[in-house]
Amino acid sequence: QVQLVESGGGLVQAGGSLRLSCAASGSILRIHRMGWYRQAPGKQRESVAAITSGGGTNYADSGRGRFTISRDDAKNTVYLQMNSLKPEDPAVYYCNADVTAVRGGISRGDYWGQGTQVTVSS
Repeated sequence: QVQLVESGGGLVQAGGSLRLSCAASGSILRIHRMGWYRQAPGKQRESVAAITSGGGTNYADSGRGRFTISRDDAKNTVYLQMNSLKPEDPAVYYCNADVTAVRGGISRGDYWGQGTQVTVSS
């Protein structure tokens, strides 16, 4: 079984920064694409940023220029550096990973973390 555990959320003033982390654990053979999503109350979950196994990145318009996604494959961890946080950024931020793991046999699946809350005060 693969588990994703996020950390780093919290309360920050507008204009401030937070760094989210997401560590994957389990019988992992390879982590392919990793990404961050967010969901604000009453809204659908939306993509924030993603990074491929080769290091290619893409960002939603909402975070482009302010957010940076990175990964440390030695630690099976993905990060989201969020700068210049705005009042519209508060949400639960979720980590997502496409993982090949040993689960009975070898299988590839999509996994989610439990989420971490980001709150921005104005």
